[in-house]
Amino acid sequence: MKRSRWQTTLWAAAVLAVVPGALAGTPGARAQRDPRIGYVYPAGGRLGTTFQVAIGGQYLDGVANVYVSGSGVEAVVVEHNKPLTQREFTLLREKLKELQQKKLGATQTAEKPGEQDVAQSAGRLTADATNPQWTAEDEQMLAEIKKKLANPPNRQGNPVIAETVTIEVTMAPDTEPGERELRLGTPSGLSNPLVFCVGQLAEFSEKEPKSSTTPGFAGAGSARLNSLKSAAAQPEPVMSITLPAIVNGQILPGDVDRFRFEARKGQQLVIAASARELIPYLADAVPGWFQATLALYDANGNELAYDDDYKFHPDPVLFYEIPKDGEYLIEIRDAIYRGREDFVYRIAVGELPFVTSIFPLGGTAGAQTTIEANGWNLPASNLTPQAKDKGPGVYPVSASCKGLISNPVPFAVDTLPECLEQEPNNEQANAQQVTPPLIVNGRIDQPGDVDLFRFEGRAGDEIVAEVYARRLDSPLDSTLKLTDATGRQIAFNDDHEDKAAGLTTHHADSLLSATLPADGTYYLALGDAQHKGGPAYGYRLRISPPQPDFELRVVPSSVNVRAGATATLTVYALRKDGFSDEIALTLKDAPSGFTLSGGRVPAGQDQVKLTLKAPPTPTKEPLSLCVEGRAVIQGRQIVRAAVPADDMMQAFFYRHLVPAKDLKVAVIPRAKPSPRPDRALPKEPLRKASAPKP
Repeated sequence: MKRSRWQTTLWAAAVLAVVPGALAGTPGARAQRDPRIGYVYPAGGRLGTTFQVAIGGQYLDGVANVYVSGSGVEAVVVEHNKPLTQREFTLLREKLKELQQKKLGATQTAEKPGEQDVAQSAGRLTADATNPQWTAEDEQMLAEIKKKLANPPNRQGNPVIAETVTIEVTMAPDTEPGERELRLGTPSGLSNPLVFCVGQLAEFSEKEPKSSTTPGFAGAGSARLNSLKSAAAQPEPVMSITLPAIVNGQILPGDVDRFRFEARKGQQLVIAASARELIPYLADAVPGWFQATLALYDANGNELAYDDDYKFHPDPVLFYEIPKDGEYLIEIRDAIYRGREDFVYRIAVGELPFVTSIFPLGGTAGAQTTIEANGWNLPASNLTPQAKDKGPGVYPVSASCKGLISNPVPFAVDTLPECLEQEPNNEQANAQQVTPPLIVNGRIDQPGDVDLFRFEGRAGDEIVAEVYARRLDSPLDSTLKLTDATGRQIAFNDDHEDKAAGLTTHHADSLLSATLPADGTYYLALGDAQHKGGPAYGYRLRISPPQPDFELRVVPSSVNVRAGATATLTVYALRKDGFSDEIALTLKDAPSGFTLSGGRVPAGQDQVKLTLKAPPTPTKEPLSLCVEGRAVIQGRQIVRAAVPADDMMQAFFYRHLVPAKDLKVAVIPRAKPSPRPDRALPKEPLRKASAPKP
């Protein structure tokens, strides 16, 4: 929403007119930075509804547009609030005194009988020759200044989320449920994207958006202080909800939120929190995200279930069969009582379909694979993903029950031949015979289980063995060991970092490569590093010669560039199986006027900076771009699209390339040149200098 004329007058009078040049040296006088958003609350809503959302961020002056990916979701800006700096606060306070004195002087002149009534009926108080008129606009300005001065600068607040934007969101009743991306648009361009959810269930939110008047403690060093705050704080009123539902909230320092509901005996409840899923990384937090905990209590306060994560995911999930009719209570908090406005959560609760594991974890491209599905409230024990028209990659699959869609789980598609692991295969005597190249779909069925595979090799052959488990939502923490027929170890690997997995903080999948020393039989042993196992501990094991390949990431996912100017993109090459050749980069189907310079990743390098030139005129709406990479590998040209991503910091140090759904570019108007100050002309006319006398 644009400021009204009187709001503009207010700021001009209160800040600029009081002290000329008052904003010199303030952030507004410096070059404008790209807008950033740190949280969205609530982080979603129910289809077919209209509701308001608060967004916290920085550099959001002039925000006017909201962009939500996909279709069926519309949003408009309602209000933008920006905290005062100490200088602005002082200037406003001085202006307040000036207005109060003006009003007092105008009031004192209206002392004659009947004159004050006439002035008030005219909407003003009259003044004498020495006191100017007191107008309705003055009165409105006075009220607004008082309102703004009621919120003095928070010197301990986090500037990254200090500004707030209120938007109104309308979701069409037939829009597709799932995760979207939300960005804000300002005169300086697009903000970064954050997750915004389209839900199917009734939504409940805390009664009022929370506002912290104390610093937001995100670091581990403040855990003790926050624990004391929690112990001393009065418990908040418990909110009642009806199932099934989505519950939205924010956790502030020492905060504990509770929600009450009625449940019936035999209900198979799923209580799933989303917190880290909404905001993957907090740069100034240890741990580097909102580490939510969930607890379920009965009406007498007895704890029935508790979880602080699900498998290896930081977001907790509870499963519980209700033993008797009655009242129950959900509790959510941060594990070490930290909190801030960006500790946002959504909790799904009810008899909801939820997939806990699938097997196999993938299938062959072009083939139909039947999946064994395990979980809660599922309509059947099998799923059939549609992989017929899909190329190699990882795709989400889900179940549907009574019109509700379950959580998505990853399903891998590949072109190599596949087979199933066959038990028993724990010893050399019964090791499963395989012929590379292939993918084995298997499970570590029980704690301590080790799956052993036998293959024939020749001296000088290169062999690669790679496990896909943790990247496919399996709890398996794999190990791989390659030995010869005598048991001599040739290669071993526990964990291998995959930079393409931007949300993974513990890279638990294994990868090894080796050159076989002699002709003969070789054995590959796959186990769990923690000696755990069970039906959910599935894996896909690739055994093959090297398959050189690459993936690309392009950063950032929101690009702001002035018309006719240039912006910088960084492309990361994630090389596989020893591929080191040059990768040519181009724009695919780019809108008219966009050009890319420096379009290649040199051989042996993992990243390059590119120059993107924008068309000479601004665009009304952000545009989508696609960067492609091409390379010749083993005589074939390979084309890979660069996945948009954002470079995020975790816990002050670690960096991750977090994928986004779209690469958006905003072409904004050129900056207006600053007026040059007039130079004073000399009083005497200029005279031509005469040559010096010899």
